[in-house]
Amino acid sequence: MKTKKGRVTVGSGNVFADLGFPDAEDLQLKAELTRQIGKRIKALGLTQVQAAKRLGLEQPDVSRLVNGRPSGFSAERLLLILNSLEVDVEIVLRPQHKTQRHRGAIRVSELAS
Repeated sequence: MKTKKGRVTVGSGNVFADLGFPDAEDLQLKAELTRQIGKRIKALGLTQVQAAKRLGLEQPDVSRLVNGRPSGFSAERLLLILNSLEVDVEIVLRPQHKTQRHRGAIRVSELAS
């Protein structure tokens, strides 16, 4: 598709893959888990200090997570943090579709409470 200023390329749905990061799937997963952590802290009405105490973290770590910067946290640790915030996490495994061009898909579904 072309616009007046140039060409527009449709993304793959993973900005990290589009930018060429070799660990794009992991980065996308961490970004989404971090988004969910920030959303849950807000929904519970916790301050960063309260969240840090509840999660056994330092306030600056909570600040990084709330601001979307999960560096230093593994995906496993982010899942444990969500559990500590009373979020059930469900992982679904299924065979890959033959038409998929990448090695897998990560989807986060939110259920209405």
